[in-house]
Amino acid sequence: MLGFVCFLCPGMYNALTGLGGGGQVNATVSANSNSALYATYAFFAFFSGTVNNKIGPKRTLLLGTLGYALYIGSYLAINIHPNAGAFVEAAGALLGVTAAFLWTAQGSLMLSYATESQKGLFIGIFWAIFNMGAVVGSSVSLGQNFDSTVLGNGTYIGFLILTLIGVTVPLMMASPESMLRTDGTRPVVERKPSWASEFYNLWLALWSDPMILLLFPMFFASNYFYTWQFNDYNSALFDIRARALNNLAYWLSQIFGSFLIGYFVLDQKRMRRRVRAFTGWGILVALTFTVHIWAYFYQRTYTRVSIPDDAQKMDIHDPRYPAHVWLMIFYGLLDSMWQTCAMWLIGAMSNDANKLGVFSGFYHSIQSAGAAIVWRLDAIDTPYMNIFISTWCIVAAGLAFALPMIHLRVKDHTTFEDETLMKQDRVEPAKVEKPIAED
Repeated sequence: MLGFVCFLCPGMYNALTGLGGGGQVNATVSANSNSALYATYAFFAFFSGTVNNKIGPKRTLLLGTLGYALYIGSYLAINIHPNAGAFVEAAGALLGVTAAFLWTAQGSLMLSYATESQKGLFIGIFWAIFNMGAVVGSSVSLGQNFDSTVLGNGTYIGFLILTLIGVTVPLMMASPESMLRTDGTRPVVERKPSWASEFYNLWLALWSDPMILLLFPMFFASNYFYTWQFNDYNSALFDIRARALNNLAYWLSQIFGSFLIGYFVLDQKRMRRRVRAFTGWGILVALTFTVHIWAYFYQRTYTRVSIPDDAQKMDIHDPRYPAHVWLMIFYGLLDSMWQTCAMWLIGAMSNDANKLGVFSGFYHSIQSAGAAIVWRLDAIDTPYMNIFISTWCIVAAGLAFALPMIHLRVKDHTTFEDETLMKQDRVEPAKVEKPIAED
C-alpha cells in the first residue's frame, strides 16, 4: 500500500516531469516551479523526520499526499490559460512542503518493516510499484498524444484523477504498531516525544553517527541529474511523441534496475553485507561513467541556442532515435540503482524507525537542495554542457565520498549500539519470537 501511495502521487509527478517541461513547449515555467519545489522541500525535509516521529508515519504520509493533486492541477490550468505560470510555481513550492513529509514517512516505514536481510528486497518491491505509476502515466501520455505536437488536457485530467485516488490510500493503511516482521519482531513504534526532544534528535543523530555526513554528496547528486535528463536532453532533442516514448522506457527500466541491484546484489545471502555494499558501489561506478561518457558525445552536438523552442526535433522514426532512447534506458537503470543503494546504505546504519526517520529526512533534504539549484540554473538558461559536466562531477563526488563510509561504517550486522535514538530512551530491542538466521 505504501508503494501504491507513491504509484499514484509521486508516480504521476514523475510521468509529467519526465516529459520535459511538464509536457509544455516552453520548459522555463516548469524549471522555475521545480526550483521552488525543491527549495521548500530541502528546508522542510531536514525537519520532516522530527514531524514523522511526533505525529506518526501514517499521518505524515497522509499529509504528504496533499500537494500532488494541486501540482498536477496547475499544469492543467496553464494548458488552458497560458498566463497561469505563477500558479504553477506556487503549486510547486507547496508541493515541496508536502512531499518532504511523504518521502520521510515512506523511508521510515519501508526500512523499519524489513529485517536486515530483506531491506534490499523491500526497497526493490517499493521502487517497482512506485515506478509503475510513472510507467502507467507515460503510457497514457504516449497513447493520447501519439499524433499530437502538444500535451492535451485529457492527459492532465487523467493524472489528476489518479493523484486524487492516491490521497485516500493512507486512510486505509494499518498503523505501524500492528505490524509484525517476518522474524517475529515488531517495528519500533514512534515514541510520541516532545517537540524539543525531537529537534534535539537531529543533532543527536549527527553527533552520534557522523558517518552519515559522508553520504550527503551522494544524497545531493540523487536528484541533481534529473534536470539534464528531462529538460536538457529529452525536452531539447525530441518531439512530444518521442519524449513520451523515452519517458516510458526510462521509468520501465527503473523497475528492472531496482530489482537487479536490490534483490540480486544487496540482499544476496551468499555474500557478507560489507561485500554486498562494495559490490553495489562498484556497479554504480561502472554504470555512472558508461552513461556519462556516452551522453557526452551527444551533448557535444547541440547547445541551448542551437535548438529554439519551435525547432524541428527528433521523432521516433528518425534513424538516430534508437541509440538515443537506449541512453534514456541506461539512465533509468542508473537512477533506480543509485536511489536503491542510497536507501540501503541508510538502512544498514540502523533498524530503529525513529533514527531512520531522521536519516530519511536528511536524505530528502540534501537531495532536494541539489535539485533546487540545478533546476534554477536551467531556468536561467545555463548552457547545456555546463549543466551536464556539473552533473557528472557531482555524481562522481558522491561515489568518492560514499566509499570511505562503506569501509568504516557498514557492518555485517546492525548492533544495538547503532540504535542511538533507542538508547536515548533506554528502550530494549524487541525479542525475537523464533530464531531465524540473518545475513
